Amino acid sequence: MSSCDSRFTFHTSRFTILRFTFHDPTFHASRFTHLRGVIARMKLQRHPANPILLPDPTSDWECYNVFNPGVLYHNGVFHMLYRAQGLDWVSRIGYAVSEDGVHWNRLRRPVLEPMDGTDSRGVEDPRVVEIDGVFYMTYTAYGREFHGPGESTHNGGGILPMIARSPNLITWERLGPIVRGEDNKDHVLFPRRIGGRYAALHRRRPRVWLAYSDDLITWREADMAPIYGPREDNWWDCTSVGNNGVPIETEHGWLLLNHAYDDDHIYRLGVALLDLDDPTQVINRPTEPIFWPEELWELRGDVPNVVFSCANPVVDGMIYVYYGGGDHVIGLATCRLDELLDFALNAE
Repeated sequence: MSSCDSRFTFHTSRFTILRFTFHDPTFHASRFTHLRGVIARMKLQRHPANPILLPDPTSDWECYNVFNPGVLYHNGVFHMLYRAQGLDWVSRIGYAVSEDGVHWNRLRRPVLEPMDGTDSRGVEDPRVVEIDGVFYMTYTAYGREFHGPGESTHNGGGILPMIARSPNLITWERLGPIVRGEDNKDHVLFPRRIGGRYAALHRRRPRVWLAYSDDLITWREADMAPIYGPREDNWWDCTSVGNNGVPIETEHGWLLLNHAYDDDHIYRLGVALLDLDDPTQVINRPTEPIFWPEELWELRGDVPNVVFSCANPVVDGMIYVYYGGGDHVIGLATCRLDELLDFALNAE
């Protein structure tokens, strides 16, 4: 990492107009040659208390890494389901609670952990939502067993995009996967039914897909359709894209925060706006990111150059974007909902 950290920034009351941060070893000015003059750019603002959750060195299951949390705001309280790794390097999901979204109290033991050969290597990247008074968690099961046609997808095993439900966010009942036998993850449920059916986003490489189900158990191929994918001519999301937290319903459409990386495998966050009634229709997808690694614990860590989010709850008009930094700790960044929606609607 270069020792040079000079910044050049213009500000308005709504957006950061143009910001260059010269500490990314992969930075080169040619990435910005497509900018015509000064173009408004949105950027999430890091919380000054970051990182807000660290590994617990006294724990056997979360002493190495805590990251990629799902967060729900319910009854005036923030509820966090987070991924953790400890002495055996197997991912488990822990629970924490907070009054302000910054200072957390957590349970001493995980609320979800591996059960059989389908998730023996870990349960990962939870996203949590409430639908019709029931809590649902989507997560990735990574196991030594591969279920489905064809060859195994992950080192002799496989992954499953799982759904679980709970009456209280502590005890969870597994419902099953959206698909089997493929490299499919980054799935998240919409916060309400669409056209009378449950709806989910999932990542079937290389694209983000929409899926419908009547009962959250049966997901027919006929009820799935692609939405968007990597943009080969765009500098930051040209290689891979995926979903972040629960879609945010607005009067203008479903506001999505997503993640992507380029050929250098640097993760950044972006935004898209989908039609309310038919989420396969993209209203707008700005070409610039809204967040990227800058802090040392994002640039380094267990996996370098990663900011990965599974949560973006809205509280009093503010979007709280919780993210894993470097697959090691948990950070928080925020923005106003109306400003991000304006950006999603109007930015090129």
